[in-house]
Amino acid sequence: MKQFADLFTQLDQTTKTLKKLEALVSYFEVASDQDKLWAIALLTGKRPRRTVRTSLLREWAAEAADLPYWLFEESYHVVGDLGETMALLHPNQTSTQDESLTYWMTQILDLEQMDDQQKKIQIMDTWDSMNQMERFVFNKLISGGFRIGVSQKLLVRALAKYLKADENKVAHRLMGDWSPLINNFHDLLHAPDRADNLSRPYPFFLAYALDKEVEELGPVDDWFAEYKWDGIRGQIIIREENLYVWSRGEELVTDKFPEYEPLRHALPSGTVIDGEILPWKDDKPLTFNVLQTRIGRKNVTAGILKKAPVVMVVYDLLEWQGEDLREKPLQERRALLEQMLQDYPVKKILKLSELVDGQNWSGLAEARENARQLLSEGIMLKRKSSTYQVGRKKGDWWKWKVDPLTIDSVMIYAMRGHGRRANLYTDYTFAVWDGDDLVPFTKAYSGLTDEEIRKVDNYVKKNTIDRFGPVRSVKPEHVFEIAFEGIQRSTRHKSGVALRFPRINRWRHDKKLREANSLNDLHQLLKVYETSGAD
Repeated sequence: MKQFADLFTQLDQTTKTLKKLEALVSYFEVASDQDKLWAIALLTGKRPRRTVRTSLLREWAAEAADLPYWLFEESYHVVGDLGETMALLHPNQTSTQDESLTYWMTQILDLEQMDDQQKKIQIMDTWDSMNQMERFVFNKLISGGFRIGVSQKLLVRALAKYLKADENKVAHRLMGDWSPLINNFHDLLHAPDRADNLSRPYPFFLAYALDKEVEELGPVDDWFAEYKWDGIRGQIIIREENLYVWSRGEELVTDKFPEYEPLRHALPSGTVIDGEILPWKDDKPLTFNVLQTRIGRKNVTAGILKKAPVVMVVYDLLEWQGEDLREKPLQERRALLEQMLQDYPVKKILKLSELVDGQNWSGLAEARENARQLLSEGIMLKRKSSTYQVGRKKGDWWKWKVDPLTIDSVMIYAMRGHGRRANLYTDYTFAVWDGDDLVPFTKAYSGLTDEEIRKVDNYVKKNTIDRFGPVRSVKPEHVFEIAFEGIQRSTRHKSGVALRFPRINRWRHDKKLREANSLNDLHQLLKVYETSGAD
């Protein structure tokens, strides 16, 4: 654990990519193979599920620190991170240990079979045997809150450097359904082929948001333009008459979408298709809200299938009859995809991504402006000569999204942030007018500069009306423009609406309090949004 805690410290204390890269490579050079595998799993989000309730951890941590529970809770609100609070308040270690990361991950998983008293004894003994940083990392692991600022792209770079291997091949090895409980380091990253290669997806190629004038991309004829759909990015894989459906988040979701089952026999072995899983009815897409009715459900009932049927809007062919096509130019891959859809009876399940007809950039700009009427988020621009790359790369694929919807609102609540922002009020609740009352309608925590956050924090501390645990009610004086991608009806919110991807667009110093929008404005916007789509 000491080696992994040291790695965590080095990664957490720098924002420099090269230093993080060096720290990762150094760790791989000294750690055991099984510890390497657990580190890779943890850094790529393959965290084990929580085996102890955080409410119990808080009680035990307060007891170990000999503090009243209310004082522990107040300390937690100030620190902003439970794992760090428990580590800071715990007395100095009374024993020592030199166990591996693998040992402690096994101990954490074994807790699931224990009763609460056994868990308490095990955890409190563990806290006593660790220094503060080891205890902090252990707490993050046991509470299910382990996260660190390392992208999968950076991890792949580090592994490729350590293994002296090709980055694309390493990235592909890390895809799919593997676990440190089943696999070993050699089989995952060294063995020529594994039996479960059948199910392994390819690393997704991701686009950047367009950050320049579109005309700077060169001749429009060099580009494919497609609508950007608001669904779930996925890959459908058919190999040896087995069907696998993967989401971009590397979740195997085959059972969630039985509509794709006929593809198992309809398409030849060695087919991998990239596209967007979309709710679809009457030959047009439905809103993402409809798709959400299927996300997270353990069982997809006949009623759900009828209410929220799906297709895949396909835009790339990554493998055909067992041949990896990713190094071929997109124009060739698209031609093969079109031919496949013509030759095989799959058009009810797979819909070819429509190319947006634009004679020039002005024509495409007009199509982009009207995209929301089709429930599209804008336009995707893909260079016809581009290969299918790994991860987010600039230059060949761009997202040219429509401007967000906006509403002017009033900040009425604030809550402290987490981690480095634990001492600042960074999470805000916003309201709109309903007559003379302010009705909360959304929360947002991103969009302000560091300087603006400090100014808001100072205002909150000086203008608090009431307190509710970590939340402060503040004097309503400041107007903020909230940007969002979509709006839908909601019975769970007092306002009757819920926003998709809300964030702060700007602080409206130029607007007076009564100039903020009303609840009626929100509902009018909802009507326009609904009638432009397919609700």
